[in-house]
Amino acid sequence: MGAATAVVQTVYAAFGKGDVPGILAHCAPQVDWELVGPAKLGYAGKRRDHAGITDFFTKVGQLDDIHAFEPREFIEEGDKVVVLGWESTTARDTGKEFASEWAHVFTVTNGKVTRWRGFFDTAARYPN
Repeated sequence: MGAATAVVQTVYAAFGKGDVPGILAHCAPQVDWELVGPAKLGYAGKRRDHAGITDFFTKVGQLDDIHAFEPREFIEEGDKVVVLGWESTTARDTGKEFASEWAHVFTVTNGKVTRWRGFFDTAARYPN
């Protein structure tokens, strides 16, 4: 395991405890943070700083009830860490339970997350 992966694993450990300040401690003050998804998903979109990241996690908690969240594979190359995982969640706005594999891409510079991209099956969250 490399240094960048260790930082990312610390961020996931903080997330698992609901410790947003612990997550922020490992993020640069100015960050390029984006969950790629439709505008109707309240936590999708870009954030640029700690206030934005806090807003992201607040909205995730308001909109989703996460039952299981499993980072399963960590792939590190230089300052990049790709994490492949799976989650089981109930969307609070629809009451529908869904499961999705996901991918997160982190850039870690000088021990801090400077960029994050998140992707999951948003169609599973909004079934027709």
